[in-house]
Amino acid sequence: MVDHVNGSGSGHSADAAPYWKGPVMLKGSQVPTTSTSRRLLEETDSPHWLHEDPWRVLRIQSEFVEGFGALAELGPAISVFGSARTPADDPEYALGVDVGKRLVEAGYAVITGGGPGIMEAANKGAMEAGGVSVGLGIELPFEQGVNEYVNLGINFRYFFARKTMFVKYAQGFIVLPGGFGTFDELFESLTLVQTHTVAHFPIVLVGSAYWQGLVDWLRDSVAATGKISPEDLDLVTVTDDLAEAIEVVSAQQPSR
Repeated sequence: MVDHVNGSGSGHSADAAPYWKGPVMLKGSQVPTTSTSRRLLEETDSPHWLHEDPWRVLRIQSEFVEGFGALAELGPAISVFGSARTPADDPEYALGVDVGKRLVEAGYAVITGGGPGIMEAANKGAMEAGGVSVGLGIELPFEQGVNEYVNLGINFRYFFARKTMFVKYAQGFIVLPGGFGTFDELFESLTLVQTHTVAHFPIVLVGSAYWQGLVDWLRDSVAATGKISPEDLDLVTVTDDLAEAIEVVSAQQPSR
């Protein structure tokens, strides 16, 4: 999942990485400065949206159709979330590689957001272990395409279509340290499980030093004041042991 708040540059030089707008590749002066999702959410102050937005529905529909078609025969899979900003020499990157490898050895495909950092690490581990390494990319001005370790990639314009794929085709989530994008995926998945919108399935937070403060806050502030039920805290497992993480996601399989 993407953790950037502000991007640096938009890749306008001729030799910059290509910008993917759905299936269309753009470079140089053709690169837009805003994403499709941003334009969808912002363009409400003039009448032209009455003519453009109904056509956007077809584009949104096509993203769901393409995603469903590409992933329908994926088989058991686990979505791995984590920071896009984690460098390759960080111990957390090595942890992500190990997670991807162990998931493949346990019989799972690995699904990530397809970007750099932890996502790349999990895809690398999955590919090197000979498994299916899925990257669900997103059109952003500052992050494009999928990393080189993806062997099944889909690029999305719209966050909500992409996020549906993370949930629909996963049997669980493993979450490594990350920022806003990771939090977004984590709390959306918790909400879906809590409300029984999806069958109960495991959500594992790897890295107690990073996550325990969040869990303490959920218990001492959120649950203590009745904003969630105490048993809602059981929806997540916090661990530093990758063997335990794999065991948890393997032991609690949802009925689909």
